[in-house]
Amino acid sequence: MAKRIITVSREFGSGGRTVGKMLADRLGIAYYDKELVKQISMETGFDPKYIEEHGEHAPGKSFLSYIFGARAAHPDVMNGMTPADFLWCMQRKIILEIAEKESCVIVGRCADYILRDREDCLNVFIHAPKAERAERIVKLYGESDVAPEKRLDDKDARRKVNYKHFTGREWGMAQNYHLSLDSSMLGIEGCVDLIESVYRKS
Repeated sequence: MAKRIITVSREFGSGGRTVGKMLADRLGIAYYDKELVKQISMETGFDPKYIEEHGEHAPGKSFLSYIFGARAAHPDVMNGMTPADFLWCMQRKIILEIAEKESCVIVGRCADYILRDREDCLNVFIHAPKAERAERIVKLYGESDVAPEKRLDDKDARRKVNYKHFTGREWGMAQNYHLSLDSSMLGIEGCVDLIESVYRKS
């Protein structure tokens, strides 16, 4: 079956979001990143900043971090689910609806797992060495009180815990994706070229 959807998972600072946007523009298909956050916000009432922070990041770097969140659940609110579980369910619902509606690129939010049963989905993981990613986030987001390497470790660890918690799979493991690309070696445009080639030939 021809591919209609591309999911882009990425290490923080690898340029995966840029790859996704360039791909969508080049292919002339919809792009879902901030747009997905807006849709989720409209359906849940959650603040977009909350969704950006918690939609693909665990509360902490430990797998136990979700246990403490269970205390926030109340039987009369969000069907008795924790905010994290409710947000996951709504993200899943919206991603499934988008996939039915149109060809698109979806960045993050476990979309590769959510759409795993679709034969028209191409799943990509973008990664790069830590030194390259550290340099990139300083250029993009500026310096902070926290060393860029620590910012990378924190963000990726929380993504890893989130992915494991909701999917039962290991985040970044090559077997979970059709393509795993090193953006430092290929460059952003090189990644786009390669994904576009696979997409158009499939």
